[in-house]
Amino acid sequence: MLRSIGWGLLVCTGWHGGAKLQAQSPASSTSAALPAITSVAAFPIAQDAITIRRHAETGKPFTVAGARGIVVGQQEGVFEQWVLPVKMLSQMTIEADVQGYSVPILLNQSAAEIEVSPDHTVITYTHIAFTLRQIMFSPDESPKGTGAVVMFQVDATRSVDLTFRFTPEMRPMWVEPSKGTPGAEWVKRGASGFYVLHTDYSDFAGAVALPGALPGIMAPYQEKPQVHPLEFHLHYNPARDTDRFFPLLVALGETAATATNAALESRLAALGATLKDTYAKHAARYATMARQLTSITTPDAELNADFQWAVTSIEQLKARSRSGEMGLVAGYYSSGDSARPGFGWYFGRDTLYTMYALNGVGDFKLGRAALEFLIKRQRADGKMMHEYSQTAGQVDWAAFPYLYASADGTPLFLTAMLDYVRASGDLEFLKAHRDEVMKAWRFETTHDSDGDGIYDNSEGTGWVESWPPGMPHQEIYLALLDQQASAAMGRLATLFGDDATAQAASLRATTLTGLIEREYYEPELDAYAFSHNPDGSVDRTSTIYPALAWWNGAAGLAHAEPTLRRWNSHDFATDWGLRDVAESDPLYDPISYHQGSVWPLFTGWASVANYRAGHPLAGYAQMMTNAGQTTTQDLGAVTELLSGAFFTPFGRSTSHQLWSSAMVLTPVLRGLFGIEVDALAKTVTVEPRLPADWEHAEVKRLHVGDAVMDVEYRRAGRLITVRLANLSGGGVRLVSGNGMTRGAMKITPDGLSGSIVLPAVEVAMHAEMPLPGARTTQVKVLSEVAGERTLTLVMEGMAGSTTRLMVRRNGPVPGLKVEGGTLAGADGLEVHFSQGAGYREQAVALRW
Repeated sequence: MLRSIGWGLLVCTGWHGGAKLQAQSPASSTSAALPAITSVAAFPIAQDAITIRRHAETGKPFTVAGARGIVVGQQEGVFEQWVLPVKMLSQMTIEADVQGYSVPILLNQSAAEIEVSPDHTVITYTHIAFTLRQIMFSPDESPKGTGAVVMFQVDATRSVDLTFRFTPEMRPMWVEPSKGTPGAEWVKRGASGFYVLHTDYSDFAGAVALPGALPGIMAPYQEKPQVHPLEFHLHYNPARDTDRFFPLLVALGETAATATNAALESRLAALGATLKDTYAKHAARYATMARQLTSITTPDAELNADFQWAVTSIEQLKARSRSGEMGLVAGYYSSGDSARPGFGWYFGRDTLYTMYALNGVGDFKLGRAALEFLIKRQRADGKMMHEYSQTAGQVDWAAFPYLYASADGTPLFLTAMLDYVRASGDLEFLKAHRDEVMKAWRFETTHDSDGDGIYDNSEGTGWVESWPPGMPHQEIYLALLDQQASAAMGRLATLFGDDATAQAASLRATTLTGLIEREYYEPELDAYAFSHNPDGSVDRTSTIYPALAWWNGAAGLAHAEPTLRRWNSHDFATDWGLRDVAESDPLYDPISYHQGSVWPLFTGWASVANYRAGHPLAGYAQMMTNAGQTTTQDLGAVTELLSGAFFTPFGRSTSHQLWSSAMVLTPVLRGLFGIEVDALAKTVTVEPRLPADWEHAEVKRLHVGDAVMDVEYRRAGRLITVRLANLSGGGVRLVSGNGMTRGAMKITPDGLSGSIVLPAVEVAMHAEMPLPGARTTQVKVLSEVAGERTLTLVMEGMAGSTTRLMVRRNGPVPGLKVEGGTLAGADGLEVHFSQGAGYREQAVALRW
């Protein structure tokens, strides 16, 4: 039946979608104590040195993410808005009618510029009569039941009528069941009002307001069923509305008490009334992060900014669960007609690989919270979680096949725990979770189904989740993680004071090193197999996965050089990152998920491996392809995966991906700058591999437990000098590394500086991102070997092409000669690649 509710609106008080709606009386939806929901005077929006400004590109994604809400969409301005974990609305578009101008203007076709800053994103729409700015930010702390905010600011020469159209969703994130298609109620307030989005359940509703706006089409009950988008009609008067923000306010109620009209209105009003202060605190938090966490200063300003953006990107992927915990989600992308915004739920291995980046930049608070989130969901037998939806608590999540689907989270937990403790010095955290560490160790060492002594895939997937020849029994990826987790457990047990476990774990690590060589190295191929089967057979697919051998600082693989050389060639290395399967392999498919696509994750593994194995030119090239992704798709973030054939992300690639951004930070800090910290020993180990054309660089605010310091690198003749400058804490000293790549560092008596002798001659290459859709054409350095009076490079380039390298002489170098190239000027080296087709190899030897 229908009845009037006082202000002329008719609402259905009968059955709606199979569940009875509660009729709202004037008393239950009006509160005289509430502040009015109004537009607000424009307030300052922070400016940032790393702000990215680009022409808006139709179809390219943007993400505005925070712990409580997200706005995801395309750069033409179409977006969806979530109060996590619920999609509130989608398909927001804007149309304008200008006074005296008879043509309607579809603003999403007039998006001119996108401006992305750490704390906010702005899309600007332009017309000859007006400009509209769409300002979006997502504060971590906002009134309960609210999330990200979108504010519209108009500057016009005459009156403008704006129509905002959207689809109401009220759709919980996968995997929670849908609550039904929402029905909209317009609640009038003065000259404006707000929409209430009712669902089939009286304890689940939302509200959307745009101060000053009126509703659009609201089909009456008597009309035949039909579908219209909801609309806000906003009249802009230049004399009245200049320098004002019109915020799109969204609120969610998930209980019977909070899903009433009155409660939702209260949440909208609270958010609107605190916008200025909420934004100011939000912007201040990002400014504080920039002042406190690690940054870099190098001759490459873009790399400096990409590094800071990676720190920001990880911070934006925090999500607060319904229970109040803070964890890291894998990434975001528009959900379309689904309830899956990319990989917007918590993942074990994604978090654990990202821990190395968090530890590197000193964000120990977030790292500790992320570990706590995973530990709480450790299985009783010790296995670590794989994935946990933001709505997993609303269903029997354990009945789904996802919670413990992978096997790699357990060894990764042990290595990441050690890395966290060494970086933070948080020994109390380790001791508080001794039981969980021991359970993970027992699980790993008791799940070897074929008895060969190596943790295998019998307890879940290793890396690949599909494999055309059949799922592997034991991947080299898992075997290497087992070896490194055993070494980590040896250190962790020592910190526990458990000598017996420490000795057993260390012995196991040594044993596994030999087993991996015996079971996976193929002498006739001089390469490492992908997987090993119980009958002794192997899958010889050529993959990137053995790159994990260097991840935790180990010596790597015993027969590594041919494998590294192949990774560095065009067979694996594209101009935008490394494929996981070689282009020449029969299994290669450039548009598959696991058999030939490019992941920044793999590129990061390979970059670290090359730096630690003494191939800094290849390591630098791979590091820079990851950094360059920061400004190529979802501005300020790095995408999940790309085609192995063309420089194009997958259509389903999560554009703001957690571990992809992490793989900007870790290769820079641990590869390029060669830094390893040990807060328990109060030491910093440095093995620098700076490009030959860098005179000076700094790592600012390196965290070693409670101590913070700057690390300065400076070239002088045949030496590179490293200096520590304590900013707080103190007591940290510099120690020499193992000298694998450049020889031992000579440390001064005070332990605050040291120097390493450089080769007499070095070369540098410049890196740049290809054009969208390009194939791989850039020069690759397959190997580099420095001798006392020689430097030998093996390179490959496109047939008939010529490349130029920079040659650096570290002091007088009499009689410098080159074979396989030509010296050009004071510091140039030209290398010509022979005629033919495709890539051609060329050896270059410099002698003096």
